[in-house]
Amino acid sequence: MLKIIFTLLTLSLTLCAFEIKQTPIPFGSERIELTKEYIKTHYGLVVKDITIVPKIILIHYTAIDSFEESLGRFTSQMLPSARAEIAQGGAVNVSTHFMIERDGTIHQLMPLNWMGRHVIGLNYNSIGIENVGGQNKQENLTKEQLASNIFLVNYLREKFDTIEYVVGHHEYQCFKKTPLWLEKDNNYFTQKDDPGDIFMKDLRANIKGFKEAPCD
Repeated sequence: MLKIIFTLLTLSLTLCAFEIKQTPIPFGSERIELTKEYIKTHYGLVVKDITIVPKIILIHYTAIDSFEESLGRFTSQMLPSARAEIAQGGAVNVSTHFMIERDGTIHQLMPLNWMGRHVIGLNYNSIGIENVGGQNKQENLTKEQLASNIFLVNYLREKFDTIEYVVGHHEYQCFKKTPLWLEKDNNYFTQKDDPGDIFMKDLRANIKGFKEAPCD
């Protein structure tokens, strides 16, 4: 368990230390069209664009301890053949809005009002934050990453008053019986462990005003 729990007061005194670096992944017309196909197939929606109204902040880890390797998983517009475990979901590659290095450096990878593919069932309602780490299912995210997640959650609350939930990827199936869940294929799901209960407990201890996943 992380030994340092950041208070909201401490965070407010250190906000000036945080910077969001713009590190855009390729998101051209091909990826946009593939994303629209994904929305049609999995959510039953025919859309003119891929803009979203975010209601959830979805916290992940990349399952890789290297930033360069983690980022490389998201740079292709089409799903690499090596990602067979999610290939049944469509041809568009995974994507996320933010990635946080192990030293806490924050990178924004794509527009915040565009849909990324980072979670089954909830992409159309959520902003994804990937944390570099979790290799071999270790709960090894750092205190620097925790601080950056606290900052980002509060930053996003200021930008989007529609956001209600802060949720770990391992909690995503708790939404299956809610209106926010849009997946049409009942057989399309994966078991997730990230970022783990410990990290989410530490994060939730330092944020206020958000709902947790509606788990039984």
